[in-house]
Amino acid sequence: MTTVEQLGRYIDAGAAKLPADLVIENGTLVNVNTAEYYLADVAVYQGKIVAVDADVSAYVGPETRHVDATGKYLVPGLIDGHIHVECSKLSLTRFAQAVVPHGTTSIVSGLDEYISVVGVAGLDELFTEIDQSAMKVFWGLPYKTPYTIPTSTISYNVSAADHERIQPQENCYGVWETVREAIQMKDEDTLKAILTAQKYHKPVFGCSPMATGIDLNEFLMSGVHVDHESYSHEEFLEKARKGVHVVIRESSVTKFLKENIRAITEGAAGVARHTSFCTDDVNARDILDYGHLDHMVRLAIKAGVSPMTAIQMASLNSAEAYHIDDTVGSIAPGKDADILLVDQPGTFNVETVISKGQLVSENNEVVASFQPPKRSATLQGKLQHELLKPADFDYQVDLADGTATVEAIHSVGPFVRKRQDVELAVKNGVVQPDVAKDTALVSVIERYGINGNQSRGFLHGWSIKRGAVATSASPDDNNLVVAGVNTDDMALAANTLIECGGGQVVVVDGKVVALLELPIGGITTDLTPAELAAKEIELKTAAEQLGSELPDPLFYLSFLPITAIPDLAITDGGNVDYTKLAYFDPILELNK
Repeated sequence: MTTVEQLGRYIDAGAAKLPADLVIENGTLVNVNTAEYYLADVAVYQGKIVAVDADVSAYVGPETRHVDATGKYLVPGLIDGHIHVECSKLSLTRFAQAVVPHGTTSIVSGLDEYISVVGVAGLDELFTEIDQSAMKVFWGLPYKTPYTIPTSTISYNVSAADHERIQPQENCYGVWETVREAIQMKDEDTLKAILTAQKYHKPVFGCSPMATGIDLNEFLMSGVHVDHESYSHEEFLEKARKGVHVVIRESSVTKFLKENIRAITEGAAGVARHTSFCTDDVNARDILDYGHLDHMVRLAIKAGVSPMTAIQMASLNSAEAYHIDDTVGSIAPGKDADILLVDQPGTFNVETVISKGQLVSENNEVVASFQPPKRSATLQGKLQHELLKPADFDYQVDLADGTATVEAIHSVGPFVRKRQDVELAVKNGVVQPDVAKDTALVSVIERYGINGNQSRGFLHGWSIKRGAVATSASPDDNNLVVAGVNTDDMALAANTLIECGGGQVVVVDGKVVALLELPIGGITTDLTPAELAAKEIELKTAAEQLGSELPDPLFYLSFLPITAIPDLAITDGGNVDYTKLAYFDPILELNK
């Protein structure tokens, strides 16, 4: 929090009475406020921009550092408007190491996956880490947790009482991830959270995939201000026309930019000023291979959006949507010194990054240190469950031998799951997986030592022919998820993660063939981005030994407990039919 004395120093620095720490000279400013390009120098004092003028020599002192931007364009730091940063499996420090050199200097996040494993109080340690990081995190308290309907098990349930306590706090920027179903149900905690945020004039962030017409009108009556999930450009355009700030998502799996951008290029050009970008869920491999928000800027330009407009979407628009444009989003006096030097707006290659007033990278060389803090016992991954036996994964029924018709969860894609009825053999009272019918077993085990829940069900469409996979990084509750066609291998996979404190593993024929340990809450790691990317490739290669033809079996596995993905899911509470917001019994019929 800025003190009166510090504000006074900033005012003196703006008056050139105190010398700047840093000046950037001879660059071309990309002024996102006025959509202009012109030559300008920038002066920075203690992390704040104090001057943006044709000449800032009055701000130079004997200790001022000079950065020559001749031939370069000065762009505001980029803002990811919605990201579950934990889904990258990188710790906050390591995620910053991955994305800040690509120009992403701020993210908007609920830190909700961390909340699921350490609670709201456990975030204090992470906020300290953020303060010491090169990347800003604008945090919104989740509307409630868990997100699952029916409710699954996590370590801490966010309630309306938490919003009453936290929304007034300086480090909370609104209500995160308000889903349409909670509004439809008029969930009392959710409505109270919204009213609390409105009392403090903080935005409500929404999530309403495939909402149009009356469904959208109903949702917007809640006061939701931002929405990050549109499956078509028609849906995207309707939301914009109804006053929503719409966010284009381009994650590692759900790539919506090409479709959503059509609302601008084919629909109404004015939509662009009310559009921003997010990645939602992104992995280390993709960041290293393609970049982060800089990649989205390039994609938008390729799709026909002007460079200025694309840059506004990645900076100012997002800042305005989340009510943080008083500090970030443009290069102007009084704003935080988050400044990029790019080659040209049209090609948008980020060459130098200044974040929080400090040089992070210069001429494509990282010059900042990214050193993770020492982790406390609070954040150490621990799966509180006794070791499992192969029989724990058997789906037992009241029939000795015969057949069972089961309702399996068929994966059409990572975010589309439909019903598939399959007839399976029953032997000695246990329903058998069937490789020939592409049907595997799946189980979710509660990991917090709260109730010991374990659900069982069936997967279809994964083409698993042997072995098992398991993960404890599984939003939105981060319980232990195991899938396979061999219960011995399933038990080994689960026990490996229980013993190491969480992670992801592939087991084939009684052998662990790939293991990624995630020691921070069982969901993230302090491995460097390059080290994690190598592990991700190792896991993907190992999963191919199972015979799976999915593009990324571990990613699909991680997302199985997300109930909001149409139509089916599985949590520690059971198999979920989200179209009915209820559990279902996967055993449809037993026949002798």
